[in-house]
Amino acid sequence: MRVRRVSGAVGVTVLAAALLAGCGDGDDGGGDSGKPFAGDSADRIASKAIAATKEADSLRVKGNMQQEGKSVSVDLAVDQEKNCEGTIDTAGAEAEVRHTNATFYLRGNEGYWKNALKNRPGSEKTLSKVSGKWVKMPADDASTAGMCDKQGLLASMDEKKSERKGMKKGGTTTVDGKEAIALTKKGSGGETNTMYVATEGKPYILRVTVKGGDAPNDATFGDYGKPVSPKAPDKGETVDLKELAASGG
Repeated sequence: MRVRRVSGAVGVTVLAAALLAGCGDGDDGGGDSGKPFAGDSADRIASKAIAATKEADSLRVKGNMQQEGKSVSVDLAVDQEKNCEGTIDTAGAEAEVRHTNATFYLRGNEGYWKNALKNRPGSEKTLSKVSGKWVKMPADDASTAGMCDKQGLLASMDEKKSERKGMKKGGTTTVDGKEAIALTKKGSGGETNTMYVATEGKPYILRVTVKGGDAPNDATFGDYGKPVSPKAPDKGETVDLKELAASGG
């Protein structure tokens, strides 16, 4: 599972990595006449799900995983225009994020900033200035690049098709009140990867899980098509990180 660290937190692409198991080459499409996706193999169902999810105007991802022994959780709504808002929490180091009008804002708690500023000169001075504030991040800041890029997030699913063969169709269940079919695969580390795909309406991905192994995670996807309209924080609540750095502090 690929991990990208984001300045004391973690990028949403971490959770998207769970979807690597979601597009198989199973040949179990026959013999299920009358059932959801009758005649479709697991590979075909997953391909439909990935395509539908990529085409969605917006979505919300909520997930939990383990990274280097720490609990990481994400709750983020994002759309095709890179508008996004939500929270990222790494073992209590929490940050609220917003991206609107091509500007990224982040408001971290004390734990977040202590991690982000660790071992940096003048960190205590900087901490006092960013505490409780929305920090306006530079557009080219590598630590937040891609966090609100819906298409980039989902593109990570299609990077290594060779790792996604052999999925099998399971039974149907419900995810947040919506019926879904489960697609499963055993990983090389003993973990079980499962993708849940909506059986009614568009075949959106509703949930992905990795159980067992050394990197368990669980992510749900919803609010498809719901507008994402974050508001820019008031100027009195905002600190410009680039200006802060230029002033030495």
